[in-house]
Amino acid sequence: AWRNKSLSVSYIGQDCEAIPEFLAVKYGSIARRLDLSFNRLRSLTGLKAFTQLEELIVDNNLLGNDLRLPRLPQLHTLTLNKNQISFQPMLPLCLNLLEHLQEVTPALEYLSLLGNEACPNQLVSLDKDEDDYQRYRYFVLHKLKNLKFLDSRRVTQREQQEAEARGEFMKVVKPKTEQDPSDVRAEVTSPPYTPLPKGSRDAKNHKGVFAKCRYVYYGKHSEGNRFIRNDQL
Repeated sequence: AWRNKSLSVSYIGQDCEAIPEFLAVKYGSIARRLDLSFNRLRSLTGLKAFTQLEELIVDNNLLGNDLRLPRLPQLHTLTLNKNQISFQPMLPLCLNLLEHLQEVTPALEYLSLLGNEACPNQLVSLDKDEDDYQRYRYFVLHKLKNLKFLDSRRVTQREQQEAEARGEFMKVVKPKTEQDPSDVRAEVTSPPYTPLPKGSRDAKNHKGVFAKCRYVYYGKHSEGNRFIRNDQL
């Protein structure tokens, strides 16, 4: 289905992996806003005909690190939420993609990568925290200096200054701390406390234990007083 309103075009097609040719022919020269969310797009090669495009929304697709756009000099808004943009070996973030956007979208002011592995937050992985996300922002802002919004936040003046000074060296993926098996200083984890007798603590060799215990209630409530012996009165 498609709709055209104020030079805005939206399209959702069944099993659509590429931009349909009829969209480019019919709306390429007039569309200012294009929404292709909730398809199965793996490529945006058909965008070359959309010469007047200012906003591009391609959320919930299958776009990856090999994403390439034609030169779109008027594009100021690009949302790539929930795609398959991730980290590449030896390259922090999707470095090639950021440099590509810097070249082909010089007017870009709003970029959103939420829901991608390249954007480290708890929407993607629970082991990410706010520090990971902030480093990611500094790095992206270092590459795309004209951004005013990144994801759901406005870019602050302090972030711009930090990105200019240190953004190039920001690392997003924190190394996992794996304990060296040869390290003799490794902590010995003691078993958790249990009130059970020793004979019943081993889960692999469980043994029933029978013993005689003596419990005396010293409370003052009438319900408990029934258990007080005569020699304690």
